[in-house]
Amino acid sequence: MITTTTGTGACPRCGATPVSLDGALPWCAGCDWNLDTYDARRAPPEFGWSWVDRRTHRLAARLTRQQYATLLGRSLESTGPGLTGVLVAGISVLLLLGVAGLAVAGVWLLFAYPFPNLAVVGGVALIALAVALRPRFGRLDRDLDVLTEREAPELHALVREVATAVGAPMPHVVGVDGDINAYATSVGLRRRRVLGLGLPLWGALDGPARVALLGHELGHFVNGDVRRGPVTQPALTMLGNAADLFRPRGGSDGGGLLVMVGEWLGHLASWTLSRLLFAGHVVLVATALRESQRAEYLADEMAARAGGTAGATRLLDTLLRTDSVATAVRNAVRGGHGPDTWRVETGRALDAAAGRLSLERQLTVREDTSLFATHPPTGLRHRMLGARPWQDPAVTLTKARAARIDAELARHYERAGRALSWNA
Repeated sequence: MITTTTGTGACPRCGATPVSLDGALPWCAGCDWNLDTYDARRAPPEFGWSWVDRRTHRLAARLTRQQYATLLGRSLESTGPGLTGVLVAGISVLLLLGVAGLAVAGVWLLFAYPFPNLAVVGGVALIALAVALRPRFGRLDRDLDVLTEREAPELHALVREVATAVGAPMPHVVGVDGDINAYATSVGLRRRRVLGLGLPLWGALDGPARVALLGHELGHFVNGDVRRGPVTQPALTMLGNAADLFRPRGGSDGGGLLVMVGEWLGHLASWTLSRLLFAGHVVLVATALRESQRAEYLADEMAARAGGTAGATRLLDTLLRTDSVATAVRNAVRGGHGPDTWRVETGRALDAAAGRLSLERQLTVREDTSLFATHPPTGLRHRMLGARPWQDPAVTLTKARAARIDAELARHYERAGRALSWNA
């Protein structure tokens, strides 16, 4: 529901009448006044204390706006990690060296003194701690159905063409799942590149938006995203794992006063260390995600390069209204229809919502702003593309070629659509 809020008066910046959407705090559609205000009624808690959440939202809003303004007037070509990325990489290296040092010290204690001795206990403890804190390099998602080039030659050919257009390497693994999403990541020690396409989303997109989606995801392999770096990706979880490891657990039920005092002191020390580690984790992640949001803008630029500005903005609007995609797919599946109908019905839903889409984009500037958001607000991403030079698609996906790709994915579409319909 779109409402004007004449009772609150005119916008103090430009004099326009503020608007509201679905009960959100009013804002000015002309100049963004009040969009940086924290809306406690609609914002999910992050730290659990409203005064903290309010201040962190204010900080995140300022950083998000500054980043947008900085990138708006410059080339979005990837020039490697920025200062923030270098800082995160340096911290990550120190963390990895620290874990390696624990393991080396543990092994040294095992063999430094004649056996048996108490040093062995310390050595085993250090090795166990190093194992618990070891970097995790990820693994292939079990829900991903891997498609070989033999199974889906047309899809692989399109991925290869888009990769060439955006200057990205070909992924080692191309797969599909049932999510209304898509992702690109690297897994394992060998850092195998993985492209995952959620079929409800893929089937609901038109040709230019499909190409833009591939351009965006493949762009993550070359845009310096710290969440996918071989050093930074595992390090982003290490302090969090350490905080959980030292978090106090339940104590004994008895044992006398000395035991109770000892347990209390131990819990206090453990709790303090756990909170310090968690605070370090929060700071590191919040810092890293600034660089991650920068990488998203770069990936959007590659989406526009591959599928054109129109395809990239259409993709963003579709991602903004994934509820419409879910409804269109469910209704089509229940009626016995495939991805052609998903696409048509999703398009109709987006066209029907055209009157409020611009306000929904604006509202994301408030509601998608967070220190822990991996993506910039969709509204700012859409503005960034609109403010940059118009791009025609470098890769064209014809209806005939799209139909051949859909034929390769037919049985996967059926399974994904059925699962989405059942989970309604």
